[in-house]
Amino acid sequence: MNRLPLRSRLALLTAAAVAVAVAAAALACWLITRDQLYSQLDKSLRQPDLVPISVINGTLHQDGCHPNPPTDGDAVGRFISTTTSAQVVLAGGTACWVQGHDSIPVTEADQQVAAEQTPGVLHTVTSGGHKLRVFTKPVPGSLAGQTLAVSVARPLSDVTSPLTTLAWVLLAVAGIGVVGAGAAGTVIARAGLRPVDQLTGTVEHIARTEDLSVRIPVEGGDEIARLSESFNAMTAALASSRERQQQLIADAGHELRTPLTSLRTNIELLERSEASGRALPPDDRRALLASVKAQMTELAVLIGDLQELSRVDAAAPALQVVALHEVTETALRRARLRGPDLKIMADVEPWFVRGESAALERAIVNLMDNAVKFSPAGGVVEVRLAGGQLTVRDHGPGIPAEDLPHVFERFWRSPSARSLPGSGLGLSIVARTVQQSGGDISLTPAHGGGTLATLRLPGAPTEPPASFP
Repeated sequence: MNRLPLRSRLALLTAAAVAVAVAAAALACWLITRDQLYSQLDKSLRQPDLVPISVINGTLHQDGCHPNPPTDGDAVGRFISTTTSAQVVLAGGTACWVQGHDSIPVTEADQQVAAEQTPGVLHTVTSGGHKLRVFTKPVPGSLAGQTLAVSVARPLSDVTSPLTTLAWVLLAVAGIGVVGAGAAGTVIARAGLRPVDQLTGTVEHIARTEDLSVRIPVEGGDEIARLSESFNAMTAALASSRERQQQLIADAGHELRTPLTSLRTNIELLERSEASGRALPPDDRRALLASVKAQMTELAVLIGDLQELSRVDAAAPALQVVALHEVTETALRRARLRGPDLKIMADVEPWFVRGESAALERAIVNLMDNAVKFSPAGGVVEVRLAGGQLTVRDHGPGIPAEDLPHVFERFWRSPSARSLPGSGLGLSIVARTVQQSGGDISLTPAHGGGTLATLRLPGAPTEPPASFP
């Protein structure tokens, strides 16, 4: 069954379901009809005028007691041609034919009725190879000093013949219904699975061409439409991910080209000096080596930022309860080491959030590094954490208004900051980390000059229990 195509399985299951339903309906119809026919047969046997008393008395007085039906020549004017047979039963077990062409075997139950021990009895007997339905009831009178009863019988073929015909008719109708259901199931399966065929064709096309711009038309609001919408959303996400990946590779290649070119130039100068035997002046050599060291440091920072950014872009890490005030204190210690000539003022209140401790620390360190980098010598950096809002304010030159919309873009650097060390990835990493923790961040011009970075994270001033969601 599992090896068959889906539409074939649907057609077979539809035919099977219809077959079961039709079979159940046909069986119920046949059983109800059978019960009704048997009930009508028994009711007809109980009719009081089915065999008139005058016929019974005439038979007993005119012809005496004949146990079997007479031949056709002896039955002129009698009731031998009727399908209803009748006989008189004496209490001693003797039977006297009254009408019909069947002789009815006398049973013990019939004798009990004739002896007036029971009021009447219905039963089935076999006579001449076929079955008779018999009803025996007492009648007034006596013969040879014995009380009487009359047995009235009709052949069961009156019931079984139409039941057999009905069974064949129902079987034929059921067969036609099952065949029709199979055909209808095939048509319905083909029509119902047409959207699935379209989806399959689109998936195969994407697998073959890697064209993520293909979309499936969405019609209606059923499960197939929802599946199509989900598939379109998935391909759109994949296309966006591929675009970001390609953009990251292109931007990283562009950023790496500058320090690598400078490194190659400086190393070629050193190599040419050694090859020619003409040593560089000591001051020039020291400056050249310092430039090489700075470029190597810039490369290391850029590679580290790229690794951090790729980790941020990967699957969201498992979040845990983080003491944001402790993370901020750690970042403050690192910032004071990087800006020993600056005055860093801090006001930190307890605040607990859901996030990743290392990523949040890196994000806050990046914010403080920017404040340290753009602060003038002897300047002041103000850091405050209260009510889930962390602000870092410097007194540097600030960010031009036209540059503010781009500060969180990857590898973007303000023209005024391109001469300073950095990769242009720090604020991008900060934004992604804060978003993953459910917060937001903004950079705005500070009153009186400088830049104000505001980071907001949902949380609580007290540490939540271990079951905190």
